[in-house]
Amino acid sequence: MGSDWRRAIETQREEKDRYFGENPHSPIPESERETFDGLEYYPIDDEYRFERPLHEYEDPDRVAVGTSTDGEREFLRWGEFRVTVGDEDVAIQAYKADPDDERLWVPFRDATSGEETYGAGRYIDLESEHHRTNNGIWVLDFNEAYNPTCAYADRYECPLPPMENWLEVPIEAGEKSYH
Repeated sequence: MGSDWRRAIETQREEKDRYFGENPHSPIPESERETFDGLEYYPIDDEYRFERPLHEYEDPDRVAVGTSTDGEREFLRWGEFRVTVGDEDVAIQAYKADPDDERLWVPFRDATSGEETYGAGRYIDLESEHHRTNNGIWVLDFNEAYNPTCAYADRYECPLPPMENWLEVPIEAGEKSYH
């Protein structure tokens, strides 16, 4: 992400708000776009930004992940990040839809889910090009956590975070609940 990661996150948030408020493909229902004045976020906090290796599994398991519409999607449990949030050691799984994909998907629920954040959980997408240091370490930044599209409208089907990524600690970073 470069040295000015805070500014990059602020820019992402501004662009997302503009897209959600103006674009005809926005997940915000058309009837709500005129009054849409932006999403709510926690303040950017470096305590929720981690540079960690991904502990990759030698033989990734295929995992059936439930969706918001009672369907299922299949992912590969690719590896695990280990971080400390507050005083708690946390292991969080990273998934891939395809073994050749350079992207990791990190869905999670936490102690804020259903209170301050979307009840079904949030996501972090890690792109190899933008979320790796020069020495190959991943940048797992909960400040980038976002709501799936089903948080805005029922017409979307979203994969739900597997129970192994239901964290008992609060992750007070990233996007808050819509409404």
